[in-house]
Amino acid sequence: MAVTAEAIEAALREALQPSDLAVQDDSHLHAGHAGAREGRHFSVRITCARFNGLSRVARHRLVYDALQHLIPQGIHALAIDARLPGDS
Repeated sequence: MAVTAEAIEAALREALQPSDLAVQDDSHLHAGHAGAREGRHFSVRITCARFNGLSRVARHRLVYDALQHLIPQGIHALAIDARLPGDS
């Protein structure tokens, strides 16, 4: 079963309790791309107070940690926009 945007959203909400979250399946934009056969492409925009004091890399690690059980199920690419509440 392929990973869905809804499964990613549920995992992130459970692990990080974000104040704002949008997950988009961008797989259709990568049709024909060699890696498209290995899994789906997603964009995540997440706003979370837990990111306070963390670098961009550390924020991304928290997101990847929350999704670690889904990645082997078919996430090929993940674009992450990780923000603090109040960021523009």
